[in-house]
Amino acid sequence: MSALDLQEQEQIDALKAWWKENANKLIGLVLVVALAAAGWRGWQYYQNTQAVEAATLYAGFIQQVDSGDSKRINDAAAEVMERYPRTAYAPRAALLAAQVNEQAGDTGRASTQLQWALAHTGEPGLKSVAGLRLAAILLDEKKYDEALKQLDAEHPAGFDALYADLRGDVLNASGKRDEARSAYALAYDKTPESSQYRNLIQMKLDALGVKK
Repeated sequence: MSALDLQEQEQIDALKAWWKENANKLIGLVLVVALAAAGWRGWQYYQNTQAVEAATLYAGFIQQVDSGDSKRINDAAAEVMERYPRTAYAPRAALLAAQVNEQAGDTGRASTQLQWALAHTGEPGLKSVAGLRLAAILLDEKKYDEALKQLDAEHPAGFDALYADLRGDVLNASGKRDEARSAYALAYDKTPESSQYRNLIQMKLDALGVKK
């Protein structure tokens, strides 16, 4: 056997030895990658299926909202929230149900639904709306410190005027008139000149003896 043949044989023997030692690890790694890829596809399918089912259930909830029946509305909202809490539909159902309960005077249930929405949505706009409405309920309940804490939450710049205005309401109600003036002034400045909302803020400033 030539030297070249011997060298090739040694390489083959070395490859066999390496494969014998590492085959199980390599096969295991390939299997893990394959399972991960299959798992990701399965997760995507699961997510898509969840979204479709949640959308169908949410559509049924909207029909209940149109009915005006508080019990049916709350039951339908609870079903969306319990079965599909990770979808975008669940916090929306909570918000709408909370609005119905606020109008019906059931602020306790509305507060619970708003807190649920805050905890289960990652959408800044939705979170800001829920925060404002919860703070408004806390103001009505004279829980001024809790309302102010809620208004300290981060929110998109587009909500600055609304947050400042409601902060002014809370401060004014709690007897902190100077701080209320500052909050209303900020709300006024953050509101576009073309907005009729500015007139309402000006009325609040007028009541505190401030002209803009």
